[in-house]
Amino acid sequence: MKNIKFHILIIFLTFPVFAKDIYFTRSGTISFFSSAPIEDIEAVNKQVTCVLDMGTGEVAFRVPISGFIFKNRLMQEHFNENYMESEKYPHASFKGNIDAWDSIKISDDPQQVTLTGMMNIHGVSHEIKDTGKISKIDGQVRGSAKFNIIVADYEIKIPKIVRDNIAKIVGVTVNLNLKKK
Repeated sequence: MKNIKFHILIIFLTFPVFAKDIYFTRSGTISFFSSAPIEDIEAVNKQVTCVLDMGTGEVAFRVPISGFIFKNRLMQEHFNENYMESEKYPHASFKGNIDAWDSIKISDDPQQVTLTGMMNIHGVSHEIKDTGKISKIDGQVRGSAKFNIIVADYEIKIPKIVRDNIAKIVGVTVNLNLKKK
């Protein structure tokens, strides 16, 4: 519990102290899917922390790697121990901005936005630019996105024996409901 509070504190410290319009969640959902010849690989994580500064459009995510749940327990074990090395790299993160934030008028109709920032997975950071949707319903900011991650970009090693059975590109889906902090 202390560890979670520490990470949340770190996320808040990355935003300006004077930011007043902060939206937050610790229960966002990220799932991934990769189609493979022998067996499709799918996992869901419902422990996603996200902070959005409505004044500036700054956004930050933090995802505990060991929070991904698979249908197959052995697959989950291999994911954490062999591929993602979750003891060594316990989190993935993103810190960036929603582009053209000043011109966006959030309403209950989802509108497309572009996010630009640094994604860190497996200890490797890459700048990304991708699209998502954002809306505000019943006082909550809702965000969603679908994008692809190239496994090799993040130096995730796939053993040669199973390399042909694991997709090189993984589809990621994000869904968030953020409440005013």
